[in-house]
Amino acid sequence: MKSTTCNPDPAADEQAALWAARLDGSELSAADRRELNAWLAANPSHRTLLSNYCQFSADLEQQLPLLEGIKEQSAEARNIPETATLYPWLRWPRLAGVMLTAAAAVALVFWSSRPSEQTTSVATSVAHRQSLVLADGTKVELNAQTGILVEISRTERHVRLASGEAFFSVSKDAARPFVIETPAGSVRVTGTQFNVRTENSSALDVTVLEGTVQVRPGKTSAPHSLVAGNELTSGPAGVEVRNLSAAELNNVLAWRQGQIVFDGTPLHEALARFARYHGRGITATPEAANLRVGGNFSLDDLDGFLNGLELVLPVKVTIDLNGTVQVGLRHEH
Repeated sequence: MKSTTCNPDPAADEQAALWAARLDGSELSAADRRELNAWLAANPSHRTLLSNYCQFSADLEQQLPLLEGIKEQSAEARNIPETATLYPWLRWPRLAGVMLTAAAAVALVFWSSRPSEQTTSVATSVAHRQSLVLADGTKVELNAQTGILVEISRTERHVRLASGEAFFSVSKDAARPFVIETPAGSVRVTGTQFNVRTENSSALDVTVLEGTVQVRPGKTSAPHSLVAGNELTSGPAGVEVRNLSAAELNNVLAWRQGQIVFDGTPLHEALARFARYHGRGITATPEAANLRVGGNFSLDDLDGFLNGLELVLPVKVTIDLNGTVQVGLRHEH
């Protein structure tokens, strides 16, 4: 009887390993799933290849239900025990050691290269903050109602911040600048710590805690070089750069501990910060809008903040049935 050995296509083998690494690294997008489906359908051997590589990830099947049937389909098609399908070298005991060593080497190559690349998106909901670590080691803290799209390759690092607030501790990598794009401008660094806040296409606030940051407000303006302690504010009135004291710097970053600090802040601005965090309509009447607010408040305690306003300011808080909040002078009611 003649035995036949099937030598896998090197390109398909490499693709299978790459898919296994991607599946273990993060959840696939809808587009990624379609691409994987097409690749699996292109050749029956692709399922077996991917099934073999997927053994390096014990939680693979939880991440992608699509692959739940791969082991069964592969085993049934070849009419051999499932264990032999997943670990074909077990049928040749003498080769087991060699194959396991080779598999470990392949895994090492892919796991060591995987952290340098990433494409993912993260969004926080109302009254919820989140921290994450990017593939390059950069740490990101997201305030409530903030969304980012991360694209990291071997040559560049990009983050798109459509709206919201985030604090970045960027991993140093002079060969791959870290660029943040917002509707109101861009930020470019190689490794530093800074805060970015943007709520529309004309408002951008950048505060630097450590290192140097290049900020380009808008699309055509010249970049501004900021150092530790600097804050750039860009809006309809223009661009302003000022140096913050240690206390002021702590106030800007207080949201990372769930706090917010006001120091003579107009009431309408203070209410807007809580409105964004909680995803609710919270406004002041024109007569009360420019009253000044001061103090340290918990972002999560909206009721406590509103009750405090009535104690220290001549205002009355009105809450509609739909949850909309309006703050007006007492005599207005």
